[in-house]
Amino acid sequence: MSVAFTKEDSAETASETLLPDRPISPHPNLVTAAGLRALESQLLQAREAYEAAQKIEDVNERRRQAATPLRDARYLAARVRTAQVVADPASSDIVAFGSKVTFSRDDGRIQTYRIVGEDEADPKAGSISFVSPVARSLMGKAVGDVVGVSGQELEIMAIA
Repeated sequence: MSVAFTKEDSAETASETLLPDRPISPHPNLVTAAGLRALESQLLQAREAYEAAQKIEDVNERRRQAATPLRDARYLAARVRTAQVVADPASSDIVAFGSKVTFSRDDGRIQTYRIVGEDEADPKAGSISFVSPVARSLMGKAVGDVVGVSGQELEIMAIA
């Protein structure tokens, strides 16, 4: 069949199906073992969503529904492929990747975060990326050490 007889995509549909790739961090892709399992699970879900979208008969709707899972699958496949699993710290003497750190802020707030990979970081759930300013300031420090971050002082109270 000639291309002249195929249904043209509207500009809106074309823009919905040509999603830009998710940016890949320039930092090493360090992950915890749980973080790698989460990436693999998300990749599987993205592939399943893409396969489900491929079953849609309407070509424009199929493209629309497949765009996000396809983009996510490309990103997640790259992240799984480049993942460097870091074992849990052998000691809780100093803050390291995988450590759970409790610190106090100048304003009296006490916070606890686990230092993890970029894709598994979720501050609301108690984890921050190892490349975040707070994590970078805390890494290599011990209980009782005080570090400055964004004009505030943080005192390390516990490391687990």
